[in-house]
Amino acid sequence: MTAIKHALQRDIFTPNDERLLSIVNVCKAGKKKRNCFLCATVTTERPVQVNVVKVKKSDKGDFYKRQTAWGLRDLAVVDAKDAVKENPEFDLHFDKVYKWVASSTVEKNTFISCIWKLNQRYLRKKIDFINVSSQLLEESVPSGENQSVTGGDEESVDEYQELNAREEQDIEIMMEGCEYAISNAEAFAEKLSRELQVLDGANIQSIMASEKQVNILMKLLDEALKEVDQIELKLSSYEEMLQSVKEQMDQISESNHLIHLSNTNNVKLLSEIEFLVNHMDLAKGHIKALQEGDLTSSRGIEACTNAADALLQCMNVALRPGHDMLQAVKQQQQRFGDLREQFARRLASHLNSVFVHQGHDQSSTLAQHSAELTLPNHHPFHRDLLRYAKLMEWLKNTDYGKYEGLTKNYMDYLSRLYEREIKDFFEVAKIKMTGTTREGKKFATLPRKESAVKQETESLHGSSGKLTGSTSSLNKLSVQSSGSRRSQSSSLLDMGNMSASDLDVADRTKFDKIFEQVLSELEPLCLAEQDFISKFFKLQQHQSISGTTTNEAEEMDGGTLSRSYTSGVPQTISSEKDMIRQMMTKIFRCIEPELNNLIALGDKIDSFNSLYMLVKMSHHVWTAQNVDPASFLSTTLGNVLVTVKRNFDKCISNQMKQMDEVKISKKSKVGILPFVAEFEEFAALAESIFKNAERRGDLDKAYTKLIRAVFVSVEKVANESQKTPRDVVMMENFHHIFATLSRLKISCLEAEKKEAKQKYTDHLQSYVIYSLGQPLEKLNHFFEGVEARVAQGIREEEVSYQLAFNKQELRKVIKEYPGKEVKKGLDNLYKKVDKHLCEEENLLQVVWHSMQDEFIRQYKHFEGLIARCYPGSGITMEFTIQDILDYCSSIAQSH
Repeated sequence: MTAIKHALQRDIFTPNDERLLSIVNVCKAGKKKRNCFLCATVTTERPVQVNVVKVKKSDKGDFYKRQTAWGLRDLAVVDAKDAVKENPEFDLHFDKVYKWVASSTVEKNTFISCIWKLNQRYLRKKIDFINVSSQLLEESVPSGENQSVTGGDEESVDEYQELNAREEQDIEIMMEGCEYAISNAEAFAEKLSRELQVLDGANIQSIMASEKQVNILMKLLDEALKEVDQIELKLSSYEEMLQSVKEQMDQISESNHLIHLSNTNNVKLLSEIEFLVNHMDLAKGHIKALQEGDLTSSRGIEACTNAADALLQCMNVALRPGHDMLQAVKQQQQRFGDLREQFARRLASHLNSVFVHQGHDQSSTLAQHSAELTLPNHHPFHRDLLRYAKLMEWLKNTDYGKYEGLTKNYMDYLSRLYEREIKDFFEVAKIKMTGTTREGKKFATLPRKESAVKQETESLHGSSGKLTGSTSSLNKLSVQSSGSRRSQSSSLLDMGNMSASDLDVADRTKFDKIFEQVLSELEPLCLAEQDFISKFFKLQQHQSISGTTTNEAEEMDGGTLSRSYTSGVPQTISSEKDMIRQMMTKIFRCIEPELNNLIALGDKIDSFNSLYMLVKMSHHVWTAQNVDPASFLSTTLGNVLVTVKRNFDKCISNQMKQMDEVKISKKSKVGILPFVAEFEEFAALAESIFKNAERRGDLDKAYTKLIRAVFVSVEKVANESQKTPRDVVMMENFHHIFATLSRLKISCLEAEKKEAKQKYTDHLQSYVIYSLGQPLEKLNHFFEGVEARVAQGIREEEVSYQLAFNKQELRKVIKEYPGKEVKKGLDNLYKKVDKHLCEEENLLQVVWHSMQDEFIRQYKHFEGLIARCYPGSGITMEFTIQDILDYCSSIAQSH
């Protein structure tokens, strides 16, 4: 391998100014036949370049040639395959992966070691060596030029240096001067050694000759050292002087720092004093206003409001750390607390007096308002109190205990005031509904039987919400005050022994107007009071405030809000909106019972009133919910609406019950049933009341229940009727129902309308067939026998040859029914139908026309049988179709 290495150095790398450092004999993995050499080389010129060169023998095998070269900087990975076991395989990762198999593991390891050292010495980019034993790789490569690169060569890479051109030329000249330089190298070397000794001696003599100059030079150096020592002494003195100046400057700097610190402290102290003076100093005018300010005049209230705001600002100032330890600050805070407590007491006492005074003044106007069915206007009272709204907000923020006390007192006084006003208001409304005066006197148009009604009406005025007294007397009152005759028979809409069909329309309109007037007066009253409470008590913000939890809320009737205190600290309430609703519930606690009393009275007077009340109450609930779904007004009206709806449902249930219990006289014909006529009245009135109403769905559900009950009851009465045929009862009543539904056009009853029409048609046809029967009875029996023979298989034209059905027998039967007999039979039939049908439905002509058509149909049937079974016989009936038409027309006109 050494001979190959020298040969490659001489033939390939020396001409290219390269040195060969390591070599390995390899072949490609899988192709072991073609061997080649991988050489690690460096250039002799700087900068040094390191290459990996592939060399192989020529095809003739007499010399080597360079095939491929890669720069070491392009090598990314050296993979030795196995760091433990000996393995000749290894990979070099250049632009692609080259897989090699070395001739021996030693050569592979030597080559990889050389690559590693070259990488450590010449390349900044480090190559990854994987699967290589750590013993093979040195940890570092010294930077000295004498460091060996190959590791296995005896000569160092740096010790070997080639001669440059000038050195080669000098050696050639020297060798040319000695003819035996080449032939006798030892003589030439000896000559060179002698010449070197001569030169060394000359050098020594030259040095000895220059000793005098050296002595002079040394003397000059000593003098220079002395000068340097003097300069150092002067520099030391200068340094001492500068040190003194530095100490003085440090003292001056420290003095300036202390002066600056003192100024800064003075500025900060002044700032703190100004802060306390500006924020904790209350003007004398404000103090006087808090102590003696007039709380009755607008100017005095404004001055007190400004003073209270200024006091609150002083008390709520955010003190800086340490301020609360100052004695002056503590005294000022104590003074502010005393002023706050004093003014809070004075303000609370004054407002309590205002509540009491305003309540008494307001009660003086109750009489005139009550007589007009209007509620007193509290706007002046609210306007006067709203001047104190800002003071109430101040009191709420500074002394919540007194604020709560004022709230409770306001609710106590105003609840009693509103209770008197509202009860008087509802008393007038009830009296106007029943038609009596407050003193119990009667109107001039009322009969004397109403003398016992006053107690009945007064029993409805209590706050308990219960209706007491005799129902019959109240019924008499309602009946007689309307001036109309009352029917005592049981009917569909008979509630409290009153027939709705006999009620005067003016009475219903009057009740509707009174009920609407009541709701219209209550709604602005509640809204105005709620708006005032929100503004006066500063509860318009829907945020969490102090109060008790829901579980700790006390009863409103006990006179307290939903608040309690533990050691003076308020607990938590859900929201100020809840507090407004609680206050409204306390103040207007009598509204809901009074409305329920009024509703019960209206329902007692006339069950139709439940329709009016349902529509009106639904509209007002809808309006209130659009404003605020959770408000007191919305909640109260919603609760009352439940009662109204319950009365409405009860009305429908009672009607259905009365239909089920209806009894029909056995001695007279039925005609149009009372509950059918009254359903028409109910539907007509309901359609006029519920036009464009919000609760139309409730009426539709009631319609569906009622109409089904009407259908069932009609069939029940028809089955039980003894005087009137069942088909007549069904026909007339379902015709009436169909006409009613067609006229009113109730969309939810379209299916029932079609059903009613079908039932009417079916029972009309059934009645016609049943009543008409067989007016030509013998002739009918004769032709029935003819049809039987034909059914047995005898041809129609051969029937005349049958003994019992020959032409002679046919002529005998026909002679028994001359025109006079036919007309007489039809006249008796008309009278019979006239007895069955009622006049109010006017169905006689309809039924008679249907019977005429049925008779003509039978006549045509007989003629057809004669023509088919007795052809050419010339046999005809003794009367014609025209005769039948004339008979029917004359009979109808004669009656």
